[in-house]
Amino acid sequence: MMIKESFGSRLFDVINISLFLVLSFTMFYPLLYCLVLSLSSEAYASQGGFFLYPRSFDLTAYKAVFSKPHLLSGLLNSIARVLISVPISVFFTALCAYPLSRKDMPHRKPLFLFVLFTMLFSGGMVPIYLLYHSIGLLDNRMVYLVQSLISAFNVILIRNYFQNIPDSMHQAAMIDGATEWYIFFRIYLPLSSPILATVAMFQTIFHWNAWYDAVIYMNTDSKVVLQAFLQRIVIEQEWAMLRDNFIGLAPESIKAATVVITVVPIMLVFPFVLKYFSKGIMLGGIKE
Repeated sequence: MMIKESFGSRLFDVINISLFLVLSFTMFYPLLYCLVLSLSSEAYASQGGFFLYPRSFDLTAYKAVFSKPHLLSGLLNSIARVLISVPISVFFTALCAYPLSRKDMPHRKPLFLFVLFTMLFSGGMVPIYLLYHSIGLLDNRMVYLVQSLISAFNVILIRNYFQNIPDSMHQAAMIDGATEWYIFFRIYLPLSSPILATVAMFQTIFHWNAWYDAVIYMNTDSKVVLQAFLQRIVIEQEWAMLRDNFIGLAPESIKAATVVITVVPIMLVFPFVLKYFSKGIMLGGIKE
């Protein structure tokens, strides 16, 4: 039997869908605008205005951006940073969250408050800089990993997710003679793929977008990540030097091409972990 929808229900659906379509377009258009602007010739790019498709297709902006010294090494540094730092960070974050999720762990609450304290208060930029200098991390790619190895917020998410795993599974494994390491690797981690994928996505976005640590801690251009070069081109006006080498190129096109190059890779990764995101956040934010 078909249920006939009322006029008010259909009107609500129309308004709701229209509202979200407009909202989606306003979020998507800035990236579309950058893509169109980067592919347009100088004559159209300099005019500005509302663009939905490239005017006078031109790839000169991308040629100019990739002609910048060390840009390719910056791209490789960013990719290596994500591929190396994210798995290690997720593992150590889960390793920190596991004992904090166990109710029988001695001094669990004071230790959790200590972790929470690090999320609310920082040691400060100067002490951290001096610490990295004393242990030889300045101008060292290891600083990308060390300075963001564990996030207190992610520890809380994984801890809450672990607490939703039935304690009977842990007790049954202990009766069978399993060690805590065995339980962590063979029970908790396999059951926690949604929250681990969510934390991995958070860390991927963080590491890919990070540029400030490269500016502060790195002195060699070959060790700088891609986002630091983006900051130089867009903020420090290095686009002027690129424009001088490519006649007939608008600075807006150079900036837009740089933004597209840095944004597209993370957009290609995002859909693969999106299915875990809602479930991981929902269960990771619930505390029984």
